[in-house]
Amino acid sequence: MAILEEELKAKGAAEQVSTFESGNEMAAMAAAQINYHIMGYFPITPSTEVAQYLDLMKARGEHDIKLIPADGEHGSAGICYGASATGARVFNATSANGFLYMLEQMPVQAGTRFPMVMNLVTRAVSGPLDIRGDHSDLYYALNTGWVILTARTPQAVYDMNIMALKIAEHSKVRLPVIVAYDGFFTSHQKRRVEYFKDRKVVQHFVGECPTDYHFARDPKKPVTIGAHMNGDDLINNHYQQSEAIYNAGEVFKEVAAEYEKLSGREFPVLDLYKMEDAEVALFLLNSAAESAKDVVDQLRAKGVKAGVISPNIIRPFPAKEIREALKNVKSLLVGERADSYGANGPNLTHEVKSALQEDLENGTIVLSRVFGLGGKDFYASDAEKFFELAIDAMEKGYAEKRFDYYGHVPGNPEKILKPVIEPQHGDAYKTGLIEVEMNEATDKLKVKIPPLRALTSKPKRIASGHGACPGCGIFAGLELFFKGIEGDIVVLFQTGCAYVTTTSYPHSSHKQTMIHNLFQNGAATLSGTLEAFLELKRRGEIEVAEDATFVMITGDGGMDIGMGSAIGTALRGHKLIMLEYDNEGYMNTGSQMSYSTPMGHMTSTTSVGKTQRGKAFHHKDTAQIMAATNIPYVFTGSEAFPQDLVKKGAKAQWYAQNVGTVYGKILITCPLNWKSEDRYGETIMEAAVNSCFFPLYEVEQGITTITYDPETKNNRIPLSGWLKYMGKTKHLLKEENKSILNEFEEEVEKRWKRLKAKNDNPYL
Repeated sequence: MAILEEELKAKGAAEQVSTFESGNEMAAMAAAQINYHIMGYFPITPSTEVAQYLDLMKARGEHDIKLIPADGEHGSAGICYGASATGARVFNATSANGFLYMLEQMPVQAGTRFPMVMNLVTRAVSGPLDIRGDHSDLYYALNTGWVILTARTPQAVYDMNIMALKIAEHSKVRLPVIVAYDGFFTSHQKRRVEYFKDRKVVQHFVGECPTDYHFARDPKKPVTIGAHMNGDDLINNHYQQSEAIYNAGEVFKEVAAEYEKLSGREFPVLDLYKMEDAEVALFLLNSAAESAKDVVDQLRAKGVKAGVISPNIIRPFPAKEIREALKNVKSLLVGERADSYGANGPNLTHEVKSALQEDLENGTIVLSRVFGLGGKDFYASDAEKFFELAIDAMEKGYAEKRFDYYGHVPGNPEKILKPVIEPQHGDAYKTGLIEVEMNEATDKLKVKIPPLRALTSKPKRIASGHGACPGCGIFAGLELFFKGIEGDIVVLFQTGCAYVTTTSYPHSSHKQTMIHNLFQNGAATLSGTLEAFLELKRRGEIEVAEDATFVMITGDGGMDIGMGSAIGTALRGHKLIMLEYDNEGYMNTGSQMSYSTPMGHMTSTTSVGKTQRGKAFHHKDTAQIMAATNIPYVFTGSEAFPQDLVKKGAKAQWYAQNVGTVYGKILITCPLNWKSEDRYGETIMEAAVNSCFFPLYEVEQGITTITYDPETKNNRIPLSGWLKYMGKTKHLLKEENKSILNEFEEEVEKRWKRLKAKNDNPYL
């Protein structure tokens, strides 16, 4: 914005409310006031809050947007595309790797010219994983054909979300629009903002939803969308798309002028701070530009003609306006929170240089610095350093180094961390106390394990010092399972709580080899690792123990977004174990709904309020899904039944080493987001099993066996006996929610009876 925050009091015609809110809250506010038809979404930090806020607002009856939780970002992009093809108004929010996961869908949306608005809450793209804000995701968007607006403050996030829809639907544009703002800097930090008191003001500004386009909405007017094109037609299509995005630059000016009359807030193409007579300047995107403005004031007080340029739109790129702004600037430093590796400068650096080449009289020296990657803070002192570099170039008439990184430091060999414990492998993890052999008569494994106390001498696979929450059930469950595994393991952790809390560079809690990859590709990654080990061993290039076991650990929704990869791995039959810890949500991103979340349970995206009562549909039975792939061994387990879980660990190892893929699912507690007391962890797990919500069974060579039957043990309890321990489910025990509880009970009973039938009949 061209006006300062202390001057924010609106001068516009419409009544506004002043408050303190974050960028994510204001994105949700704008969406709710517009009242979009559809939001297809998938949680990823730091954009997750947008959907959470909208879910809370919907529970309070403040909008009626249809919020559709996808199985991953690729799916969310598909939901949004399909909805926009009908002419519905569509909204989304994502970040980082989530944006890249939907990337192939982005040009489809733009190339077929269907408007929508997406908030890109910028974050570092891994690897290695970093959840804080830079612009490495934003730069992937530059060639997708989407209009891109950039918002420096929460106020700008709100305003640009309103303007974005009007731009997207304009007859000269008809393109999807991204509103990009900095993860955590803008998304989470609260600042003073103003929003329209009456949402009808917003709806009147954006206007009626256009219907005069070729939408898939009227059976009487059939359309074909996305027909295959040959080159002669495709070049015409892309020419029209190119013209439309340049039109968006002019439409932005028109919409901004109209919005200024309504709100009193100005959004020029370029935010120019004291650039009227500037001789030295910084070019910065989003929040960093705000940090640099105070430095400009300080330099001006010293007689230095300094200024800051920050664009409000970067697609189309405002080349003409940049040439005009830099006509008298002698030295410019372009600071960017991303790199274009190997290009001698990031993307916008080259676009600024390209713009200046059109002005043959311009002599501006352009420096480029990559800074702030992974959310590294940018302070006023850093802006001072940038100005010093630019001033030095201005005074010398040339730049000592045109392109460089800023803020990086060399490593110190003297500070190399040494292992706290001696590496443990091989015999250290072999007790010789577990016996596994195939019973030829039954075609099932016979397992003998010693008393659990005899296995306590086996070292833990994960060292102490991890950062899990008090009462977290992940590591108790994993370690118990690992007690049944003899010898070395190679383990892959998908992104999730178990990974995040055990590896924070340069530290690791893993005693044996651990690999990380993203939610959606863990099983495929470990498949490649396993097959490479085997091939290297076959060629005699490495020595690996015969009994090494490969295990993938997934959880926190990994069997939603990663289900395709898991099924593909199962169908190929790789000799590995996939072990899911199920905490019934996406806990590592803030307790959002997972497809394993049971019906009626409250999460941060299935709120409880006057219009909704928790999750609206039943949980996914991943064990049965994986059993349907005909892998040799599938099991469920719980730390509340330790001997059962250890036996299944031993069986899992035998099948993974001798036959093929194994899948296991263990239910674990999450006191923080289940709103349960730490001391009730094992009690809750036992109640989940005894209520038959989480039955313990195995599917061995296609034959189902219940390994613990609470009915025959006279331990069966009603479902309420499990639900009463958790704050996330106590609303289900109230009289007004009795119908939801009844439906949940009926589903649990149906699944239990079906399982018992399979147990009784080997042909089922």
